[in-house]
Amino acid sequence: MTSTKHHTVIDSPYGPLTLVAEEGTLCGLYMTDQRHRPPEETFGLRDDTLFDESKEQLKAYFAGELKEFTVELRLHGTAFQRGVWDQLRKIPYGETRSYGDLADAMGNPSASRAVGLANGRNPIGIIVPCHRVVGANGSLTGYGGGLDRKQRLLDFESGRALF
Repeated sequence: MTSTKHHTVIDSPYGPLTLVAEEGTLCGLYMTDQRHRPPEETFGLRDDTLFDESKEQLKAYFAGELKEFTVELRLHGTAFQRGVWDQLRKIPYGETRSYGDLADAMGNPSASRAVGLANGRNPIGIIVPCHRVVGANGSLTGYGGGLDRKQRLLDFESGRALF
């Protein structure tokens, strides 16, 4: 059985965001020039009618009115990657964790490098908040959407900046 994918593109304070749904469930949120962004042809046909809940929640998030997303997600990855992405969703709005913190939370303290690799492959940016992960010393580290976007997201969530 072949899955059916659709996509739409919405505006955001970070530029256009491409939302991808599989069988009607959000499976991707990609920024322009994002590292590990799948090829456009894998996003399926454009359909702006399937993404109302995602669009509303993102709009509320960017307005500072939503701190936790509840939209249904379909995360494709290895069991380890999905475990990392589950840990990302537990990081509270406005807070950060290190790769080591996530590895510890997964019961594998020596896996911080693997956690970093899985974090970088997160297919649903912003909603699965990989931007909330920083280096052990609190420094900004890689972000698929670019360090400038990561800093802006962290500043926004901490109340240091508004859109």
